[in-house]
Amino acid sequence: MKIIARAHTNIALIKYWGKADSSLKIPLMSSISMTLDAFYTETEFTHNVDLANDMVIMNGKAVNDQASYRIINYVKKLQDIYGFNDHFCIKTENHVPTAAGLASSASGFAALATSFAASYNLNLNRQELSRIARLGSGSATRSIFGGFVEWQKGYDDQTSFAFPINEHPQMDLTMLAVELDVSQKDISSTCGMKIAQTSPFYQTWLNRNKQEISEMESAIKNNNFTRLGELSELSANEMHSLNLTAMQSFSYFQPTTITIMNLVRNLRKNGIECYYTIDAGPNVKILCQDKSVEDICKAIHNTLDSVKIIKSKFGPGVQIINCDD
Repeated sequence: MKIIARAHTNIALIKYWGKADSSLKIPLMSSISMTLDAFYTETEFTHNVDLANDMVIMNGKAVNDQASYRIINYVKKLQDIYGFNDHFCIKTENHVPTAAGLASSASGFAALATSFAASYNLNLNRQELSRIARLGSGSATRSIFGGFVEWQKGYDDQTSFAFPINEHPQMDLTMLAVELDVSQKDISSTCGMKIAQTSPFYQTWLNRNKQEISEMESAIKNNNFTRLGELSELSANEMHSLNLTAMQSFSYFQPTTITIMNLVRNLRKNGIECYYTIDAGPNVKILCQDKSVEDICKAIHNTLDSVKIIKSKFGPGVQIINCDD
């Protein structure tokens, strides 16, 4: 059976940056995200005892590298859990830059988990899909759902999963992805999380997590764009401050990253309300309202004329888009 699943990326508004259990990818903190309509992955999973070996085809090309090993090992882990051992072929089309801080692994593993479960007729509910997606990539647990999503950190494999806060928000919220550099980053998220925990301020940040989650939940419930933006920018600054104050200090920022951060602050001073958030990469995501999109894009292109800007609204949860016996 051929199964194709489509999952969209998400951008964390309250950040996740550290694991309590690396093998199960259980986080040290809870997080809240926005699922995006502009970036997504489509994955086809085929399993058959007659296949000679396991294959991964990414964007039309067979791959045999570290990324494919990670994918194959993940599927074998799921097969062990559910009692399967046949060979498989994975074909994945990624409509988002890989390893550039735009959450390609989130959409990738959410789509793979869903196509795997459907192909084997496991009849998993979305909470269970969220759990098994987490085993591939922590942030994938949130891409099972659309709109605003919360990932409760939990304390073991059964209790660490995501759930929707509001899958059909009415908030006037647009995310502008400013693609400054889509090349693969030098320090992976997994490595960066480990190093960041050596910051003397890491525990202080952890201690604030429950309060920040509660405040973001309230902002979403009350449709409060301003508070959502303030909390999102604060969380991003906190996360990257940990990287800068780690024992082996590092940064994902490039000079153009700082340029866009300053531009956002200056726009606010001039009455155009917008806020930035940045994940593990140099690219900046700007949170704004529809009325401000044109002015913000114009200001960016006046500063960096060739930069690409992609507009995103709320995206849906994971979907099966094709089944073929």
